[in-house]
Parts: sequence; structure tokens; C-alpha cells
Amino acid sequence: MNLTELFDVIVIGAGPAGLAAGIAAREQGCDRVLIIDRDIEAGGILQQCVHSGFGLETFKEDLPGPSYAQRFIDQAKAAGVNFLLDTMVLNVTRDFQVTVSGARIGLKVLNAKAVVLAMGCRERSRAQIRVPGTRPAGVYTAGTAQRWVNIDGLMPGKRFVILGSGDIGMIMARRLTLEGAEVARVVEIMPYLSGLSRNLVQCLQDYDIPLFLNHTVSRIYGNRRVEAVEVSAVDGQRNPLPGTAERIECDTLLLSVGLIPENELTRKAGVKMDQRIGGPVVDNTYSTSVPGLFVAGNVVHVYDLVDYVSQAGTKAGRSAADFVHGRWLGLQKTIPVQGGAEVRSVVPQLICPESLKTEEIVLQLRVSSPLERSVEIVVQAPDDTIIAKRRLPYARPGEMVSISIPSDAYNLAAKAERLIVSLV
Repeated sequence: MNLTELFDVIVIGAGPAGLAAGIAAREQGCDRVLIIDRDIEAGGILQQCVHSGFGLETFKEDLPGPSYAQRFIDQAKAAGVNFLLDTMVLNVTRDFQVTVSGARIGLKVLNAKAVVLAMGCRERSRAQIRVPGTRPAGVYTAGTAQRWVNIDGLMPGKRFVILGSGDIGMIMARRLTLEGAEVARVVEIMPYLSGLSRNLVQCLQDYDIPLFLNHTVSRIYGNRRVEAVEVSAVDGQRNPLPGTAERIECDTLLLSVGLIPENELTRKAGVKMDQRIGGPVVDNTYSTSVPGLFVAGNVVHVYDLVDYVSQAGTKAGRSAADFVHGRWLGLQKTIPVQGGAEVRSVVPQLICPESLKTEEIVLQLRVSSPLERSVEIVVQAPDDTIIAKRRLPYARPGEMVSISIPSDAYNLAAKAERLIVSLV
């Protein structure tokens, strides 16, 4: 591979979104497609996710993470996608110059006709949630512990408390229990679950691991190593309630307190961002405010299922190929999409009505609070014209929901100045 050549599409990130984007770009006629990743192997976070639950949507099979990733890696190699691994991307410009650095290639500037950003997300740390107490060893993010146990074969502790009911935290509660450790409890500051309901059942309830909602870790004790944590109930403003503190002996505290889209490169490129979710503003082609710069996966918003990440990668890869070949519709008129009642966020934030002439447009959203009743998602214009609607048995913040705008709604959507998505 000649790294001085001009690539049709450069994809940054070899996780599920990046792999799907690279494959789609090749399938849509791009001859020179390059995927760059800082890790020594492709697959992203999936390589450390040895539990099952992947591929039910994509392959109609229940696969562990590495197996799911390997299928896409094999497809990418068979399609002729090039890989540049163990390489950091330092910068991406608005004219698609990609600056990279690696031990084997040194410092280089690569050029492309379009770029797909698929860097994934990272975990919130102790510093970002400001847990008081000493600063001993033994405070880790759940993803760090997952890598140590599943890839490096190391146990980070013997008795655990887990702060946060995110999916990685619940999955690690089960994994650590299977490895012989004791998980004293999982505490969640919100009055509802942060992750998927299936993980509550399969990872906590099946192993008799207690979950305390409306609770948080209010202090950490220990000198060289964690010795205990203080757990307190919280009030409606999520502040610890006096008189509720309980000291729990443990040697390790795991944090599963949310994920942040990895968008430093996106911001440096001058892309317009959505501050509510930490990702870029996109249209239904997964284009950013910089034409030719596309995004996919957890850099846009944090997904709950990897299958949906792959679907977004496929869409972004196809759009990048369309841009390269002059078929892209993104420069057409776009309409803003905003969240209404009970909707915390919605993606994409813009739609191109012309796309409805050939395909439906899928809107993905998260609700602001649990709705344990039958609800209806409604997409409408400001004049209350109904564009689309869908009935759901319930809606929960930890589980992303979606609604499709059908092709036959083109005439209604094209007339609207904006669309509002609400739950009723």
C-alpha cells in the first residue's frame, strides 16, 4: 500500500462503525478505501466483549463480541479495504487531509476525497463525576476492568462496589462473579436503570447482585488501596441525604457512569456539534456540517446495540461513496428535527426530504424518563400535521427507540419547516 496516494475514502476507527463504513464504501465503487486505528488489531471495543448478545439484528445469531467483529474484519479484507493499524490520527482538516503518526510509518499526511469519522466513545472518569475521598489505587472504569479480565487475564480486585447501572458495569458484575470475586452491590444515582433491562436480569438478578437506585458513592476510603466506600441515598436533586450513609468494605470501585462520544478530531475540523449529546449535528446521510466529512457510530450518540452501530456505519460509508462519485443528496434542502415531549435527544437532527423519494428515513431517540405504559411516537410539523407515528409498549432512557418516516410521506415532510418528535 502506497501511503502517499490519494484515497477515495479514509475511515478513522476500526470498530464496528468503521468496519461497516469501509465495507460499504468499497461495495459502492470506491477503489481506494483505508481504515486507520490506533490499536494493534481491528475490531475496537468488541475484542474485549467476550459475552454474547451481538449480531441478533445483523446476522440473526447470538454471537460474542470478537466473533461479531471478525465477520466484519473478514468482509473488509475480502472487499479489498486497506488497514493502517497501530497508528494515531492527529488531525483531520476540512479538505480531507489526515495527519497520522505511527512507529512504523513516522509522521505522514494522507489525502482523501471523503472522510468517515468512527472513533467511538470513552468512559467518564472519577474526576468527571467528582467523588469525594482519598485517591488510592483500586478505582477503575468498568471498561478498563473488562479489558484486564478478558484480554490480559488480570483480576483488578476481590470485593467490588460498582457505581452506575450502565451496561458495561452490569456485564462486569456478572463477569467478576464468574471469576470468583464478590460484587457487594451496584448503586445508581438515578431512580431508573441506565442500561438495558436484559442486563439487569441476566447480569444482576440471575446472580443475586443487589441494585440500589437513588444511591451514590459519597466517599472513598483508603491510603495505598481502596479499603471501603460510603454509599448514600440521594434526594431529588441527586445530592446525598444526611443520615443515610453506609460504609461498605471493598478493595475496588468500578465506575459505569456514562460514555462520552470521542469527538476531539471532529471539533478540530470545525464541525457543528450538538451539545446535549456530545456528538456532531448530522443529517440522514450521516453528513456533518462539513460536506464530505461523515460520521458513524458512537461519535454521533451512544448506542445500546452494536447492530445499530454497524447499520449507521454502512449508511455513512455509502454516503461517503456517493459524495466521491457525485451522487450525494446532502446539499439539497434540509429540515431541522427536534425533540418534543418526553424526548431527550433525536438523531439525525436534520433530514433531506429528497431522500424520501428512494428510501425511508429512520429517526433514533432516547426518552427523558421511564414510561412504563403504552406510548406513541409522533413525528409532526409545527401545524400538527402528522408525518409518522408508531406505538410502543413502553419507553426507557437506557433503551434507544426509533421511528421511520416512510417514503410516501415525502409531500408532507417536504412542506414542513421543521419536524417535532414527541411521545404521547
